[in-house]
Amino acid sequence: MKIDVLALNGVFDTGLAAVLDAFATANQLAAAEKLASIAFDVTVIGLSRQLRSNQGFKLAVSQAHGRPPPDWVVVPAIGERAPEPLAAALAAPEAQAAARILRQCADAGTQVAAACIGTFIAAEAGVLNGELATTTWWLAPYFRQRYPLVRLEDERMLVRSGRVLTAGAALSHMDMALWLIRQVSPSLAETTARYLIVDSRPAQSIYAISDHLLHSDPLVQRFERWAREHLADGFSLDEAARAAGASKRTLMRRVRDALGKSPLAYIQDLRVERAAHLLRTSNDDVEKIAAAVGYAEGVTLRNLLRRKLGRGVRELRADARGSNAGNAAGRTGQGRSDD
Repeated sequence: MKIDVLALNGVFDTGLAAVLDAFATANQLAAAEKLASIAFDVTVIGLSRQLRSNQGFKLAVSQAHGRPPPDWVVVPAIGERAPEPLAAALAAPEAQAAARILRQCADAGTQVAAACIGTFIAAEAGVLNGELATTTWWLAPYFRQRYPLVRLEDERMLVRSGRVLTAGAALSHMDMALWLIRQVSPSLAETTARYLIVDSRPAQSIYAISDHLLHSDPLVQRFERWAREHLADGFSLDEAARAAGASKRTLMRRVRDALGKSPLAYIQDLRVERAAHLLRTSNDDVEKIAAAVGYAEGVTLRNLLRRKLGRGVRELRADARGSNAGNAAGRTGQGRSDD
């Protein structure tokens, strides 16, 4: 999953760190559990090459303009906490440019996630119009006044509506990240949460973790493990239900409640994930990779990759070659610097 984190000057340090630490931990745990095809490719982007956080730290970021569309753009909060300074920040050129970038990403098919005061940036972009959304509780009245087209449900910690995900107050950044991890692997999200959850958390965050735990469904985790082990086989809902220890109807309901999609749709996502990984890391031809993920013909896989990722076989392999070359150049450059 490719994720761009769109950070502005004055970004809320804890929120940004929570998002980055969650995905970094998930990547480390996936590697430890030998889930090689799971990887969260996270890039912090901004309107300039360097920004300053709310606590005054300087951060080097990648340029937001001219990037290929990721799967998700995540918008962490900025440090303003009252309506008047927030209104000034939202009217500033940087925030307005960020809103335009979000709108362009959404129009290109990228999904948008925003937490806490970051939801105001998403609302400025218009991507929340007509959608259900939440925001930080103490600014909910101002949000309703400013964005009457958004159907605000500020009592909720996480709200998914259409192609946008919004999260509530400050520490909901972690819950937003766990939700995104869960879309790839419920069991990995559970393990990541166990590593990162702290016992003594403020009261509002108790609701956030409760919301995550509601989705930490052992039945769904059993289904995921079975699915990953049987990707090369044709999908059978009967076999999946037996492996998970549930009826077909129960499995379908529980998977949809936890992941927002059917068991078959999740299997397709896993197949795309595994196929993309094999294309980037092996020299196997498309027919062999298609068979390894359960498709009889390479053309079926080609069409699915194009539809799901917006990229073809050559592009995925070119991405991998470019990444490897960049890593090698970075190592070489580091060596010269050390000399």
